[in-house]
Amino acid sequence: MTLELAKELISRKSVTPEDDGCQALIAERMARAGFKARHLPFGKVSNIWLTHGSGKPLFAFLGHTDVVPTGPLKLWTSDPFKPEIRDGKLYGRGAADMKGGVAAMVTALERFAIAHPDHRGTIALLLTSDEEAEAADGTRRVIEQLVAENVKIDWCLIGEPSSLEKVGDSIKNGRRGTQTALLRVLGTQGHVAYPHLADNPVHRAAPALAALCATEWDRGNEHFPPTSFQISNVRAGTGADNVIPGHFDVLFNFRFSTAVTPKELRARTEKLLREHGLRFEIDWRTPGPPFLTPSGKLLDAVKQTIRNELGVEPHVNTAGGTSDGRFVAPTGAEIVELGPINRTIHKVDECVGVDELKTLSGIYERILQTLLTG
Repeated sequence: MTLELAKELISRKSVTPEDDGCQALIAERMARAGFKARHLPFGKVSNIWLTHGSGKPLFAFLGHTDVVPTGPLKLWTSDPFKPEIRDGKLYGRGAADMKGGVAAMVTALERFAIAHPDHRGTIALLLTSDEEAEAADGTRRVIEQLVAENVKIDWCLIGEPSSLEKVGDSIKNGRRGTQTALLRVLGTQGHVAYPHLADNPVHRAAPALAALCATEWDRGNEHFPPTSFQISNVRAGTGADNVIPGHFDVLFNFRFSTAVTPKELRARTEKLLREHGLRFEIDWRTPGPPFLTPSGKLLDAVKQTIRNELGVEPHVNTAGGTSDGRFVAPTGAEIVELGPINRTIHKVDECVGVDELKTLSGIYERILQTLLTG
């Protein structure tokens, strides 16, 4: 039962990058439905690849068993790792993001494999405990391993919480790219009473940062909104009020569309900084590229299933942050994200509707039937 599995998973304190036995639990129960488990740990990260059947096409569900930290426990109505049902909702850390979705995927796969033991191709489930953290040793490493073995996913359905008001009203066929930079603007430390003997990097940087904020990086396209630039952290000074700092650190992020490349963003940013006469050092973090599935059998099957089963016309979009789909997309797989309502993800008193779990599991099973039977 999907609800019971979700409760079991929530009760495990798998704060990223820990798995706390979630994947072993899932592997044990899915073995009874004929699934073969392959554990693929990298570093401190737990990953598992579960398969049933053989050959092409290869349909894979993708999810994660890790969760974000709870924050202050006193703010929660109930213990975040003791699942509790109140007013038709299941409460606990990871209920929506994404242990509820994982439970729905598992039970859908089990029912489908038992009902259709000779289905076409291969069905699979890829789980990692490194989605909410660095995402360095999780899905990225598993996909690299599979590609090296000539295993190629054709259709990838991600159970991330994509819905807004009701299950299926919003699905994602792509995500914007992300690129982060740590900028250090260099100055000369000195006494605030003698500014002519110092060089204040905060003062120097301010006009350049204002220009970056005001820049139109692109106008987006039919699938993506315009690229956004956001400053997320600034730091300078010694803590004393009479010292001009010697450097000023700024952390910023681009969420970008397919209308621009990471290389172009880096080049334009550094050109603007130089034009403002700044002395600086900049560390560009490894980008996550944008990805898009504009059409295909998977997207068609997901949309039609939602229409038929729920009477809802899904809004197909690329909004939100990043997902592990960015590691699968370069292989050529069609990717769609469909999951629970995302209103409480990463919040205190995170929850998922009990009925949502049953609905999702049924939708996932119907999509499998559409693509792999008949």
